[in-house]
Amino acid sequence: MVLFPSFFDGISKKGKKKKKDGGKEAAEAMANDARKKELMLSSSGIVNSNNSHNFASVCSQRGQKGINQDRLLVWEEFGCQEDMIFCGIFDGHGAWGHVVAKRVRESVASSLLCNWQETLAMKSPQIELDDHFDIWKHSYLKTYAAVDLDLKLNPQLGSFSSGTTALTMIKQGDHLVIANVGDSRAVLATASDDDGRLIPIQLTVDFKPNLPQEAERITQSKGRVFCLNDEPGVYRVWMPNGKRPGLALSRAFGDYCVKDFGLISIPDVTHRTITTRDQFVILATDGLWDVISNKEAIEIVSSTPKRKKSAKRLVQCATQAWKDNKRGIAMDDISAICLFFHDSNSPSQQVEKPAK
Repeated sequence: MVLFPSFFDGISKKGKKKKKDGGKEAAEAMANDARKKELMLSSSGIVNSNNSHNFASVCSQRGQKGINQDRLLVWEEFGCQEDMIFCGIFDGHGAWGHVVAKRVRESVASSLLCNWQETLAMKSPQIELDDHFDIWKHSYLKTYAAVDLDLKLNPQLGSFSSGTTALTMIKQGDHLVIANVGDSRAVLATASDDDGRLIPIQLTVDFKPNLPQEAERITQSKGRVFCLNDEPGVYRVWMPNGKRPGLALSRAFGDYCVKDFGLISIPDVTHRTITTRDQFVILATDGLWDVISNKEAIEIVSSTPKRKKSAKRLVQCATQAWKDNKRGIAMDDISAICLFFHDSNSPSQQVEKPAK
């Protein structure tokens, strides 16, 4: 049996009024408190609380296409729970992609807290472990639907023809719950049973329009999926007339001009139980994965002497790869989060480094 204490307990002790929107106010109060305690990070840097062995390193770098449209967030002690951490990475696109990505970053975490608490309230105080994933999945689905609706109801944000990906993850004790919309990617580094070398495990699907199940949904909704002549292999979603938006994603927040033609914001929600062999996870936007393989990424991170520099080094390596392998193509924005599971001095960290 696993006990899930109410995150409102801490708020009520501080004298917050109970009202209809108390859940939202409580979550916002927690976010403000986390910022003051430096438990929340939304730009390049590191975060590590005094009560946890979790260690997150993050870095974001503008590409060559204008303003950096990537946004990210790490929230240690998420919901005032010492064993929880929230990570999210958002890749905006379109003229107002940076605005949409910022809005989604600011609303997803707090909304998820509220929905998680509401879901728990419908259950017994003591929850069976088997229900753990269902609770989070229900909370995630409700959250992503609400966040996308918020964009629709606020057209001034530019979400009719702009949008963002959203890859978010909750680590609660030994459980990872991942929700993915778009083509940002999460990759786990785990030690092999055979020789202890680190191997990559991709935890998410890159939701591109040419994936069979995605293409079928789009075409059934009268949307179109095809490549332009000067972009062989780059499949995009188009309206029936084929004139726009040319979106290289099959799932995204916003982009309401094509939501009636197969684009969705429903996340793929998955779960993994962390073992002692699992070392860290990388969340990164496609600007990194376009030039760095899963294997290369975990080798770069694991070979970085100081954890706090791991995300920065990963982004630097991707930047160099763009220069070497993508000449003539404007470099995309590149952002990464590296979340380590174990203390650097713990036995679980004593695994053989990958051969160079």
